[in-house]
Amino acid sequence: MSLVLHNLTKTYPNGVPALRGVTLTIPRGLYGLLGPNGAGKSTLMRTIATLQAPDAGRITFDGHDIFADAEAHRARLGYLPQDFGVYPGVSAFDLLEYVAVLKGLHDKAARRAQIEGLLVQTNLWEHRKRAVSGFSGGMRQRFGIAQALLGQPRLMVVDEPTAGLDPEERNRFHNLLSEIGEQVVVILSTHIVEDVRQLCPRMAILAGGRVLREGAPDALVDELRGRVWSKAVPRASGAALRADGLWVLSAQLHAGQTRLRVLADAPPAPGFAPVEPELEDVYFYALAQGEGRVPAPILAFAD
Repeated sequence: MSLVLHNLTKTYPNGVPALRGVTLTIPRGLYGLLGPNGAGKSTLMRTIATLQAPDAGRITFDGHDIFADAEAHRARLGYLPQDFGVYPGVSAFDLLEYVAVLKGLHDKAARRAQIEGLLVQTNLWEHRKRAVSGFSGGMRQRFGIAQALLGQPRLMVVDEPTAGLDPEERNRFHNLLSEIGEQVVVILSTHIVEDVRQLCPRMAILAGGRVLREGAPDALVDELRGRVWSKAVPRASGAALRADGLWVLSAQLHAGQTRLRVLADAPPAPGFAPVEPELEDVYFYALAQGEGRVPAPILAFAD
């Protein structure tokens, strides 16, 4: 079971290119699609869901072209978009039943059994009579997963599912996605690096409509081993020391200081210590390469 994307391109009427030759093979399990806002992730998700067609390229699932019979593909698909609306005042159970009928689940007993099972699986059973419009953000996302799982789909598309969730809800959602990913193809589209690191055996980094990197997160991190260095510098500028050729991956505030993480094959300057690479380093490095940026002089502050 796999989803194959071959050379997908999409340009919107305003001239903005959203996809530029995207080619990926996505196997069963959780697959992370990581990229900044505007990278083309939502366009790709909508295309996989057959909500829009590409200008060129092909998508197959289990060897079948999804646009050759879009209706059959949608019957195998569960889709949780980044934002979704609900009818005000309608309970979780009743809304799931309505969606189930739309998905073709016409046997009343089987439909009820599946809805009850999904409410238990998503930890919403005790809230089944409450209006979904009054749910918290995390509860609404879990409801979104429940409706996406109606009909036992073989492919799940989940777009930015943990944005805005508190840590407890985020962990609960991670556990739910991991459970689902044992049986089907689950594409997790996000800009949150930690979500991909925790959940996905394979991933791709997308920016500007292009695939910049693809592979197993641990393998991508290993490529930077021995090349990432860190140094804490004062937050306020003091005696500035110009250090040419430093490729800054990130600069984060920590305990009143700025901690730089830079990429270099050898100690880049006095005071820099080697550190273990992280997936976030891979992400920033890929984005810099994708934008055509090269190492440039920066101002580093003396201790």
